[in-house]
Amino acid sequence: MKRSQFALLTAVGAMGSVPAAADAAAPVATNASERRPNVIFILMDDAGYGDFGCYGQGKTETPNIDSLASRGIIFTDMYSAAPLSAPSRCCLMTGLHSGHAQIRANDEQTWRGDVWKLGAMERDPSLEGQAPMEAGTTTIATLMQQAGYKTAMVGKWGLGSPTSESTPNKMGFDFFYGHLCQRMAQNYYPQFLYRNAEREYLGNRFMELGDRLPEGADPYDRSSYDPFKGDTYAPDAMYDNILSFVRENRDEEFFLMWTTTVPHSALMAPEEYVDYYVGKFGDEDPVYNAKGYFPCRYPRATFAAMISYFDYQVGQLIAELKRLGIYDNTIIFFTSDNGPTHNAYTSTTWFDCAHPFRSDRGWTKRSLHEGGIRMPFVITWGDRLTPHVSDYIGFFPDIMPTLCDIAGIETPRTDGISMLPMLTGGEQPQHEYLYWEFPPFHGERGWLSVRMGKWKGLVRDVADGNTHMELFDIVTDCRETVDLSAQHPEIVEKMWQYIRESHSEVDNPLFRLEITYPDK
Repeated sequence: MKRSQFALLTAVGAMGSVPAAADAAAPVATNASERRPNVIFILMDDAGYGDFGCYGQGKTETPNIDSLASRGIIFTDMYSAAPLSAPSRCCLMTGLHSGHAQIRANDEQTWRGDVWKLGAMERDPSLEGQAPMEAGTTTIATLMQQAGYKTAMVGKWGLGSPTSESTPNKMGFDFFYGHLCQRMAQNYYPQFLYRNAEREYLGNRFMELGDRLPEGADPYDRSSYDPFKGDTYAPDAMYDNILSFVRENRDEEFFLMWTTTVPHSALMAPEEYVDYYVGKFGDEDPVYNAKGYFPCRYPRATFAAMISYFDYQVGQLIAELKRLGIYDNTIIFFTSDNGPTHNAYTSTTWFDCAHPFRSDRGWTKRSLHEGGIRMPFVITWGDRLTPHVSDYIGFFPDIMPTLCDIAGIETPRTDGISMLPMLTGGEQPQHEYLYWEFPPFHGERGWLSVRMGKWKGLVRDVADGNTHMELFDIVTDCRETVDLSAQHPEIVEKMWQYIRESHSEVDNPLFRLEITYPDK
């Protein structure tokens, strides 16, 4: 049995046969006197399918997330809507797939000036942030807010600058604390975080991305890395605000998005957690001359430490929900925005972060291979759900209709399907197909993909006019090795039909994908 198959089956405990989703459990509130469930949506940043024990990870320890998974539904076939941060978050927020979404890649809006320097952004807030969503965009937050939920996001936004109309408070969140700009989020000891629309300074010294070790410093002496430490670790400040929000709203229905920056580079973690993994992994070579981010004495130990420390915080939040008496009426979603990254700092292949999919460069983040878009995904609801493994094929656009059904409000037009029937004992509807597109970005030449049952179609180099669709039986060939398109031309033709139906034009030229369709 494959590593992750074993993990998924054992994580739910010794239950004998895996029960069907329709056996899963209690209904949502059925009358006005009953309280609707709280919702907490936990979104990690660049965490892969194989980064957690419940999905087969054997090096990094995640006991609290594993415990959460053992009490709920573990999904094997849940996808992000894009292989990169900003489009993934836009699709999640709006319920639209990447052929309909406003944002389809990262756009740092470099025309504004020196947007890549933390110091320049610190002096000029107009340099912060990414391309915004349109003013007045309907989001999952605006819908939950209109439904009477108290709404909050703590973590990373990445969908607009502080001077735009696309900030969390203008997009449905009553409270925001964290990074508005994803470039700012690459420093775990930042000078400031945003509390709603205002900067809150943390007392950390200034560090510029790309700073090197002091001249003459010994790269194997851990004290050489002291300049890259701070007084306030951003994930701690975020967690404190999560606790405050939950405590303050314990008697109200609330919707909380915890959009942590972990484990996105740079590599920075509490020292005691790093020391634990140094003891477990042994000594390793430092990274100190690579471009971008900050030097790191123990890159593998620090990466694992970041995930394990976040896992500890998840465990503490669960304990607090139980202490407050609201755990059993809180639905928790746990996932990641896209697959693991590849850079000089993160040992993606060594950890096999995308297992059982390929973890090599070119097969994870920024690609439409399974390692780039198939996500760890868990739903729990106190002790109301019958723990099981689900092979439901879904993606981020499903979240909006699911939340609308939880809140008891009408769902706007989306590309998703509500998963609430799976949680309440009903018959779960299924997608006819899933669709992705990803425009040319950082050397990639554009991608298209369709998932239809066991079949996955993949078109690479779209911007170069390529029309060859590779076809994989993704159930038996999840590493996408055997192209079966020649044997099944009728399936390929059907998928091209879905592409024609799913692609729409977009205003931002950086997000455009010129598709050449094959001759019939």
